[in-house]
Amino acid sequence: MKCPFCGKENTRVIDSRPAEDGLSIRRRRECDECDKRFTTYEKVEAIPLVVIKKDNSRVPFDREKIVQGVFASCHKRPVSVEQITSLVDEVENAIYNMEEREIPSSVIGQMVMEKLKNLDMVAYVRFASVYREFKDVNTFMDELKNILENK
Repeated sequence: MKCPFCGKENTRVIDSRPAEDGLSIRRRRECDECDKRFTTYEKVEAIPLVVIKKDNSRVPFDREKIVQGVFASCHKRPVSVEQITSLVDEVENAIYNMEEREIPSSVIGQMVMEKLKNLDMVAYVRFASVYREFKDVNTFMDELKNILENK
């Protein structure tokens, strides 16, 4: 590791501990040449994830899109921000645990719907109506009948 002050490569770690986020290691280093100290952070390199959309276009994975969709579905529902964050965390972890570099948006949508179904049925129906692009009232009613039959 090069010293950011003098540019020499003779540095040593004098302290290591988990960072506040729990996902990285904070290292305190000291330069053997100029005796200055600096901090570095080490974290696991994530696999870049690409989402394959319905039209077969590819876009980078964006957690915020899931957050926005779930928030919209839960609008004026008795669902806390903590529950929404937890749901999105679970979906994101499941996606990364698949260890795939590309994942269809349909898989992500299905995961979100399964989690919403267990959290709030109204939010689930709202999300499903947008995600599955319900064309008319009959499609909407069919989904409601499925929910009532599987209770």
